[in-house]
Amino acid sequence: MSEETKSLNFIEHIIEEDLANGLPKEKLRFRFPPEPNGYLHIGHTKAIGISFGLGEKYNAPVNLRFDDTNPAKEEQEYVDAIKRDIAWLGYTWENELYSSDYFQKLYDWAILMIKDGKAYVDSQSSEVMAEQKGTPTQVGTNSPFRDRSVEENLELFEGMKAGKFAAGTHVLRAKIDMEDPNMLMRDPIMYRIMYAHHHRTGDDWCIYPMYDWTHGESDYLEQISHSLCSLEFKPHRKLYDWFKDNVYEYSKENFPLPPKQREFARLNLSYTIMSKRKLLRLVEDGIVSGWDDPRMPTISGLRRRGYTPNSIRKFIEKVGVAKRENVIDVSLLEFCIREDLNKTANRVMAVLDPVKVVITNYPKDKEEWLEAENNQEDASAGYRKVPFSREIYIEREDFKEEAGNNFFRLKLGGEVRLKNAYIIKANEVRKDQNGDILEIQCTYDEDTSKKVKGTLHWVSVKHAITAEIREYDRLFNDEAPDSHGDKDFMEFLNPNSLTIKTGYLEPSLGEAKVGEQFQFQRLGYFNVDDDSTAEKLVFNKTVGLRDSWAKQKPKPQNNQNQNKPNPQQQKRSAISVIQQFGKKYTKFTEEKQLKAKAEIQELAKDVSYDDLEPLFGTAVKKAGTRIVVLIALKELLKNGLEKNEAITEFIKKAKEDKNDILVAEASEI
Repeated sequence: MSEETKSLNFIEHIIEEDLANGLPKEKLRFRFPPEPNGYLHIGHTKAIGISFGLGEKYNAPVNLRFDDTNPAKEEQEYVDAIKRDIAWLGYTWENELYSSDYFQKLYDWAILMIKDGKAYVDSQSSEVMAEQKGTPTQVGTNSPFRDRSVEENLELFEGMKAGKFAAGTHVLRAKIDMEDPNMLMRDPIMYRIMYAHHHRTGDDWCIYPMYDWTHGESDYLEQISHSLCSLEFKPHRKLYDWFKDNVYEYSKENFPLPPKQREFARLNLSYTIMSKRKLLRLVEDGIVSGWDDPRMPTISGLRRRGYTPNSIRKFIEKVGVAKRENVIDVSLLEFCIREDLNKTANRVMAVLDPVKVVITNYPKDKEEWLEAENNQEDASAGYRKVPFSREIYIEREDFKEEAGNNFFRLKLGGEVRLKNAYIIKANEVRKDQNGDILEIQCTYDEDTSKKVKGTLHWVSVKHAITAEIREYDRLFNDEAPDSHGDKDFMEFLNPNSLTIKTGYLEPSLGEAKVGEQFQFQRLGYFNVDDDSTAEKLVFNKTVGLRDSWAKQKPKPQNNQNQNKPNPQQQKRSAISVIQQFGKKYTKFTEEKQLKAKAEIQELAKDVSYDDLEPLFGTAVKKAGTRIVVLIALKELLKNGLEKNEAITEFIKKAKEDKNDILVAEASEI
């Protein structure tokens, strides 16, 4: 078996086998069939990626078909949003089609099925029909109307179409087998009466076809070769094939290719709701501002929050195509956007919780415009000018009156470097009557060649522009909010999913346009929100620089022995635990690597630079150790540790390494 064949997913194997068995390649045709009853969410991106990805791989057409058979829930707004989202992801469809295009053809086929004794009109209530259907362990019973004559069925069905009957009085059912072990085969409903205005056909119809009757026949009419859907439709395949086989006999001369349904595992994401019905409830109850609220898992919400098409496509690629259901940790999605924005987002300075610093030996009226690099990952990004003056803002958490050796930021009597500027020393503080710090009195040193351990971002008070900063967190604080049968998913809403602050930004951001993305240095990635105007800038926090949730997850405890602390483990230093991770890191799965990375980031709080520096010279073949050292080092740098020659050289070598993981970690610095 060739390497190329080994790398195929199971759907591609099916297609390759069909091609080998005589299916002409030009007959390959795929489709993505959303129902326009809500906005697309992150779960849909897998189905989108599979169908359109196969279209790209085999140079085959992909239809965008809206399964619009329920006018009570479908709207043109959703059609427009779905088209916009798919185009934004970078995919192009061959034809824009609708199941409603086929209403007449479906009706004509239904007439033929009645004439062939394969469908009948049932006049019972839905409750009675449900009782007669039986259970998975008990067979169903036939409807008393199952043996109506063909003539009576035709008359009733035509009367249903003509609007002669009230909704709920009659339905058209397929006549299959009420004792079939697959309950979907127990005389399923094909048509129901519904007096509702359809967003495309208006009031032309008052009977509407059911999904199972419509879906496969739409595939057949479009000559779709492979009908791909998620695993919950696997039980439907038997019914899909039954309907398909019957209509094939009516139309095989005009439509020679019967489609083949195959199923894949859908995308389930932790801390996320995937049900459109439940997402609609969040919108209607005012929990979120709309379908495109940046906390929503909709593609529109992710786009507004600052996610990129490339990051979502990369996420889908990493998730892969599987046959079994599983839950993907949302941290993998967050990793993908960090990785993407790290390469493309310009670095800027912003302070979100300010405390004033007064540089007492800097002239009061003096100001300078200093040069700052836009993005060290992109040589073409160039430089910009940032203003410096006597009074600046720094983050309140970047100063402590007293602190230990592992605090690389500003403290009384200590020195730090201001990013792109000078070195300052804190001499005293001024406080209000409650003891809160109002300002920090500092002096500066023009000798920037001095070695200091910390570097802080800052903004000139005189030149700062203000903006509304919306810091978003996960909408739910439970990994599976809709998995608790005895509780409503709304009970798990995160009360801190949105925090609004006033930020103080360097003036270069005054010209920022809606959708533009930036890294606020040491704070995270942010983008300009749709609500932003020239008079009032609004930024959304896309994602932090690291996963802040991993440390909150309780570790699983499988037995009593695991509950007992190991005295030897308790005595181990943070650096030795990090080194232990290094021995296995490159052998971990991607998900395990993310979890290990989160633990290392937490352990880094108890690690000093002196612990890490001796490990910079680790042998090249020990890539795992060098990766974990780099992860810990990045935490120290984020907390204010200043780069020196040894750090710069270590990072440089990491970027040139053959190990892709090490290169990726180094590229984030």
